Amino acid sequence: MNRLKEKYLNEVVPSLKEKHNYKSIMEVPKLEKIVINMGVGDATTNSKLLEAAVADLKKISGQQPVVTKARKSIAGFKVREGQSIGCKVTLRGENMYVFMDKLISIALPLVRDFRGVSPKAFDGRGNYTMGIKEQLIFPEIEFDDVVKIRGMDIVFVTTAKTNEEAFDLLNELGIPFRK
Repeated sequence: MNRLKEKYLNEVVPSLKEKHNYKSIMEVPKLEKIVINMGVGDATTNSKLLEAAVADLKKISGQQPVVTKARKSIAGFKVREGQSIGCKVTLRGENMYVFMDKLISIALPLVRDFRGVSPKAFDGRGNYTMGIKEQLIFPEIEFDDVVKIRGMDIVFVTTAKTNEEAFDLLNELGIPFRK
């Protein structure tokens, strides 16, 4: 069993149950999925950049990413409807815990001048989104193989009803929030 999942079951659940006075274990919020999204705006002019982004995301997540298409045309950005403009991957179960463990213990400490992630990025329904400026913080990415440095969004989707519950859950799981 994964280290983080074990921590969730043995430490986080009892702690949250006590703090929020849940009657049943089923009421305790849990991590549902993690969605990693990489926007590749330059893919409109160079399709090789999209292939490189898909390859990077596959290395980081250990899963095959889905190429995302534009929903509507935007002339200002030279984007047509149906054009490939990014890629995303949805992690659940074991892969989700493996990725989160790697993010917390290996990748985030490699960020320069890292003082913690913002505690303000909750959406009001118990989901948390964080942005990463470059994919190089992940150990799977070789600096020499990088075509272009690009960022990504990581969304933690929880079953929590409020931001406070979601904050407590993610904080207990080990996400380093800024004080």
